Amino acid sequence: MEEKVEQALNEQIREELDSAYLYLSMATYFHDQGLDGMAKWMRVQASEEYGHAMRIFDHIVERGGRVTLFALSEPAREWDSPQAAFQAAYQHEKYITGKISELVELSSELKDYPAASMLHWFVDEQVEEEASTLKIVQPLERIGKSGSGLIMLDRELGKRE
Repeated sequence: MEEKVEQALNEQIREELDSAYLYLSMATYFHDQGLDGMAKWMRVQASEEYGHAMRIFDHIVERGGRVTLFALSEPAREWDSPQAAFQAAYQHEKYITGKISELVELSSELKDYPAASMLHWFVDEQVEEEASTLKIVQPLERIGKSGSGLIMLDRELGKRE
């Protein structure tokens, strides 16, 4: 594996773990707000992000590379509203999509086809990640501060497995 690709993949492991940490922080925010369904949604999301990190971890190991773990960033702890938290999640997913695109470009440029193949899964996954957060941001914009609307959405999001 090209050293540049290995380094970039290790950095992406940190990005994915940072994502998990951010979503756990959002889960604590939602629990504090009494929105346990949204908290559950975020906890499931955090677990998915951890899985993404491990997918990259395994790819590096399988190719005889060396995984290097970097320090995680301290996530935000408070948001102005549930809508602001999900908007932040949506913006974060767009950021991660950009990081994945950079990895795809690098692996293509260096002709690291195994990495490019593995990263194709992430390209598709990011389309889903952005769509799933946007599908929550949009109703939250309509709901505004409506308590009943927020409770209904919270119950719906709590069904996520």
